[in-house]
Amino acid sequence: MESQKHLFSLDPAIHYLNCGYKGPLMKSAEQAAIGALIRDRNPTSIAPEDFFTTAKEVKGRFAELVNCDPFQVALIPSSSYGFAIALRNISCEPGQHAIVLEDEFPSGYFSLKTWCDENQALLKVVGPNKEAETLGESWNKNLLESITSETAVVLMSSVHWMNGLKFDLESIGQKCKTVGAIFIVDGTQSTGAAQMDVKRFKIDALICASYKWLLGPYGMGISYFGHAFDNGKPLEESWLNRTNSQDFGNLTKYDHEYTEDSGRYNVGEMSNFILLPMLNESLKQINEWTVPEIESYCQELTIPLYSYLKSRDVVLEDEQYTSHHLFGLKLPEDIDTELLRNNLQMNKISVSNRGGKLRISVNVFNTAEDIDKLIQVLESSRFVE
Repeated sequence: MESQKHLFSLDPAIHYLNCGYKGPLMKSAEQAAIGALIRDRNPTSIAPEDFFTTAKEVKGRFAELVNCDPFQVALIPSSSYGFAIALRNISCEPGQHAIVLEDEFPSGYFSLKTWCDENQALLKVVGPNKEAETLGESWNKNLLESITSETAVVLMSSVHWMNGLKFDLESIGQKCKTVGAIFIVDGTQSTGAAQMDVKRFKIDALICASYKWLLGPYGMGISYFGHAFDNGKPLEESWLNRTNSQDFGNLTKYDHEYTEDSGRYNVGEMSNFILLPMLNESLKQINEWTVPEIESYCQELTIPLYSYLKSRDVVLEDEQYTSHHLFGLKLPEDIDTELLRNNLQMNKISVSNRGGKLRISVNVFNTAEDIDKLIQVLESSRFVE
């Protein structure tokens, strides 16, 4: 794959290495939004079937991306909404506990903490060995060992949102399945840029905000709910989620049956006529690129950066625990952080500071020039003796 920057409207003067903060909209998604706005001027052009058609397309494209049945996909407004659905449908026996990652994203942590408080369950926070030079091996080992027959639920990000650390989802999912724990994964920081297979990883619920690696709009998310949630209770009782919802003339012949499988979990007004067409375009393009091609592009793109860091004796995470699209850099000791901050701003390089590390997040719109510029800025930000 070559750079796909031509499909975006990024300012050519800016080096946007910050997809983990927010993904830019593609030109096709922008055009879809404009078309949707124009159509909204005259609601007579919106037919009853339009309440369902685009939603069905979006679910199908997401299902292709994560290897599930489209009927198991639900449209949500945010990751916290998805967590609330899943946790509402998980029971807890006396003496059971829940597991969350150390420094987990706040939405996941608060959702699980509230569930634990309501169920008088212990919340176990699992992190790496503090004395370890790198985090991946001990963190994965500690997480697997913490999952026992007393574990009710594990809620975790697919990669750590602060540093891109990869977790062995396949082994974790298998351990959860073995002990009977529900496995909830926040896929926001990897789905669309790294392999996600809900069947292979034995994920019970995959929750994704769309505005990062799915390149979708803010305010629209998407989720997978496995068979553990087939007969669950949704957060709201939307009319769109009933089996007779497409018969607009008979909606008051109240049908208490929910629509197929995870359709019961769709947010009210899931037909969002502005945001859904945007997400539909982004998912279409990601599936055309394919995730393996995206991963390969990001890996090749960042080779010069890793080579530079190795030349500066920076300790790097083991490759098997490193994401190609998102990573937190522990800067060389001779970097003047204030000078670096100023140089990044002056050279129009957009990155994030997460947990005291420089978080770099690349995608197919980035070029070798972006990486070269970052290396130049790092080199020019060293202390002058």
